[in-house]
Amino acid sequence: MAAVETFYDVIRRQGITRRSFTKFCSLTAASMGLGATGAAKVAQALETNARVPVIWMHGLECTCCSESFIRSAHPLVKDVVLSMISLDYDDTIMAAAGHQAEAILKETKEKYKGKYILAVEGNPPLNEGGMFCIDGGRPFVEKLKWMAEDAAAIIAWGACASWGCVQAAKPNPTQATPIDKVITDKPIIKVPGCPPIAEVMTGVVTFITTFGRLPELDRQGRPQMFYSQRIHDKCYRRPHFDAGQFVEHWDDEAARQGQCLYKMGCKGPTTYNACSTVRWNNGVSFPIQSGHGCIGCSEDGFWDKGPFYERLSNINQFGVEANADRIGITAAATVGVAVAAHAAVTAISRVTVKHDDKAAPKDK
Repeated sequence: MAAVETFYDVIRRQGITRRSFTKFCSLTAASMGLGATGAAKVAQALETNARVPVIWMHGLECTCCSESFIRSAHPLVKDVVLSMISLDYDDTIMAAAGHQAEAILKETKEKYKGKYILAVEGNPPLNEGGMFCIDGGRPFVEKLKWMAEDAAAIIAWGACASWGCVQAAKPNPTQATPIDKVITDKPIIKVPGCPPIAEVMTGVVTFITTFGRLPELDRQGRPQMFYSQRIHDKCYRRPHFDAGQFVEHWDDEAARQGQCLYKMGCKGPTTYNACSTVRWNNGVSFPIQSGHGCIGCSEDGFWDKGPFYERLSNINQFGVEANADRIGITAAATVGVAVAAHAAVTAISRVTVKHDDKAAPKDK
């Protein structure tokens, strides 16, 4: 069996220069936060590692993950799909259909047993034998289990595959179920969001392609490089939260000044994602910057956690924070105490100076 081409083999055949390749490696390493030596490691891996076969399957979903993925800027999705990986199957963007598409699945499963990545967008419904989602003439849940048998690892794209999302919201008549509740014997990387950020998606694929292993995951199975901090921790409106300055009504003066959206229902304090650092649309913006609070779409069960415009309550372990009702009063009180203390110190200093002036002998 002929060896699978490397990424470097493909781009050189396409006429890409060594200099452009080096620049690509530098940008890719920077996007994944790999540090000063990251570019050299990326270059070495892409020159020597075979392209990873990828099967991308779709269950119950709205295709927003695919829509996000194709808009990646670092790296460009064309480089990921056409060069870095071997995207053997994706029924949304592939040319083949029907029996030809089904044949590709069987061929990949047999030819690359234990070597391919199974990327799953959406989730399987379990009610009535999985009949609420039929793919290729059979329930999607059966097809998912069949392809997962020989996969090296599974990527759960988006909130649908990771948590269930709107399909699994109460009362969940189809019994839509997250991937990890169905596939329990394979490593699963959860990349939640509705949809996930494009560069987060391509970053995960790039990491696996580059280093031949899965990224470090948190206790919920998410890549730590992108999901280790709350949006609240890096939000540019955070100083307003700490100062007790909140938007009370849409388009009030506080909103025009860009103050904190916490009281308008922003879920940034409890949502782990890279929105406030990586941002969207090639780093242009993210929802909070556009004037709308975070809805917590990368967290488990966000559809069942109350209205999007109802503020959070009883948030624990906020560090320096108290809560939105008290923090403004506390801040004002602290400022008042500081002013009073400063005034007292100034008054004492003046009295002391006057006393010293009286006590000192006068020159004759």
